[in-house]
This record gives sequence, C-alpha cells and structure tokens, in this order.
Amino acid sequence: MPVLILVGGFVIMMVLLNMRSDVPRKAPQPQPKVVQTLVAQPQTTMTTITGLGRVTSAQPVDLYSEVSGVLIPGVVPFRPAQSFKRGDLLLKVDDRQAKLDISSKKSEFLTNLAVALAEIKSDTPDEYEKWREYFDAVDFDRQLADIPAADDPRIKLLLSRLNVYKLYYQIRDLEITLEKHHFYAPFDGSIVSAKMREGTTARSGSLLGQIINLEELEVELPVPADDIRWVAPGSKVRLTSSETGQEWIGTVIRIGNAIDTRTQTIPVYVSVEVRGDFIPFDGTFVNAEIPGRSIENAVTIPKSAVYENRYVYLIRDGKLEYREIEIARSQRDSVILSGGIVSRDTVVVDLMQGVAPGMPAMSRNAMAGEQGE
Repeated sequence: MPVLILVGGFVIMMVLLNMRSDVPRKAPQPQPKVVQTLVAQPQTTMTTITGLGRVTSAQPVDLYSEVSGVLIPGVVPFRPAQSFKRGDLLLKVDDRQAKLDISSKKSEFLTNLAVALAEIKSDTPDEYEKWREYFDAVDFDRQLADIPAADDPRIKLLLSRLNVYKLYYQIRDLEITLEKHHFYAPFDGSIVSAKMREGTTARSGSLLGQIINLEELEVELPVPADDIRWVAPGSKVRLTSSETGQEWIGTVIRIGNAIDTRTQTIPVYVSVEVRGDFIPFDGTFVNAEIPGRSIENAVTIPKSAVYENRYVYLIRDGKLEYREIEIARSQRDSVILSGGIVSRDTVVVDLMQGVAPGMPAMSRNAMAGEQGE
C-alpha cells in the first residue's frame, strides 16, 4: 500500500510539471534610457569668435635728436611712466645759437631787401607798397612770412641780383632746424623710456627715449584661419581683462592677409574705444568676443552631443535614431548646425555610451513635465 501511494504521488507531480511548462513565459521588457534633450527650433543665429590679445599703442614713437646741444627740461618731467597731453613740450635742446643764426641772417635779408625797395619805388611804384608792408612785417622773434610773388619780371631780376631769394630760403632752412630743437607731444600719451636726461649733451642721431600714443590703442588677435571668414571689418568687439576686471568696446579696423605658418592664424586688429580716464594699460592681456556673420535657420547644440563630427542622436517614436548633420561653425562649447535637423526634432544632448540606434529612450525633460502635472 505505501508503495502505491508513492508511485501515485510521483505520477501526479510529473503531470503537474508538464502542465506548468506549457504556460507561455513573458520576455522581460527593456527599460527606456532616460536622457537630457532639447527640442530643435531653427532660427537666425549670430556666430561668435573668441580670442586672446594684448593691448598696444597704435603709435609708439622713438625720439631721436637731429641736432646737437644740451638737453633742457620741458613742461613735464622727462621720466618713464610720465603722462602728457597733446602739445606739451616734453624736452628741448639748447636753441640759443640757432636763434642767433636766424637773427643774423634776417639782418642781412632786411639790408638787401631795403636796397631793393629803393629801386622798386623808382622803377615800379605800383609794387612798392606791397613790398614795403612785407619789409615792415619782418620780426626777429617770429617766423618769416611767405615772400610775396614778384609779378613784374624786373622785380624778380632785382631780388635775385641782391640775393634776397637766397637769403629768404636760408632763413627758412634755419627755422626748420630751430624747430628740431623742441619736442612737442603730437598726442595724449605716456613716456615709456628715457634714454637721456636733462643736462646731458645730445648729439645728432642720439636716442632720447620712447613715447606711446594713448589716444589710439589697439589689440592684435590671432584668429584661426578657418574662422576668419566669419569676421567682418567694422564689427564691435567686447574686450575684457581678467587682470583688472575692466571691460572695453572695440572695433575691427583691419584684417591681415597672411597666415602665420606656425600657428595657422591670421591677425585681426581691433581698435580700443577709450572713454574718459578708463584707459587700459599698454601690454594688458584681454579676452575678445567678436560677433561674426549670421547663419539662417540654424540650431545650436552642445559640442558633446556631436559624434564623429557628423552625427547626433535623436529620440523618435520613443527610440534612439542616428542622424547625419551639417555643421556650419564649431565654437568653444557648442556647434551651430545648418542642416540635418528640422523644427521640433528632439536632440539628445547627453554624452551617449554603450547605446545603439533603435534602443528605447525617453526625454528627461518630458518626464519632468509629466511629474509637474
């Protein structure tokens, strides 16, 4: 009897096991990958070109003496870092001898012109008044005025015979030499270096120092050759200094036409708009942001969302899709697409690894929207 019970139990167990194996099993459903996305909205997009440059004076000037003599101070101390205004006398070379030479030559000029006046009065009385007024206007303390035109050939012959013309041009030459004794500031600026100081004797050709123009400052920006087509002359540029925390506005004034073979860059020159006393120091490094040309119907996405510089992932019908794109411009952290993406496409902006087209995916943005409801 016990044997029959055991056999019967075994048979019933096998029947139940067979019945269980006939029940169909459900395959596990893959969980969708949740990713960050953005919805494409094509629009006109301005490009931005960035660069690093250094502020320099557009007009550094080396001061050389063209005459010899002792240096005499001007109205501002001739010292490095000394600021000055346009028209200030920076330095002068002792000009006493030059002034005496001019006075001596003027005396000779007036003597010969007086002789000529007597003959003009008797031979061409109509011209006498003009030449007498010129004679009276000659001043030993002022530059010689332009000599009147000799309309009558007899007057020209007379003045040539008495060496009036020769003396006139000798005086003008001496006056030019006298001007070289004085160094007047041609602009608002600063003294960079002073090679010679007051009291020392300068010789013709001596370097006295260097000054820079603070009215005209510019920045040279090395721009990659691939980006130069986006830069337009006249564009306004934002310049910032991380050293001083200051900010200026500049303008693209010229673009180089040669590539630096070492860096494959082309120089872009930006003038700095100086307002009031808010002047950048010569040599200050600045970051520049140049607004480039605009791109129509463009979509901007993070650079990390682009694969092999040609593809992006999209979510379409709940699945990942691989899409080829056209990149119009690559910027520091983003890329501007001009093709491959249409309006309302859902672009994956997370960095994707270990995925393949066709895998289920869900937008984190959409999930956040559902939870908010």
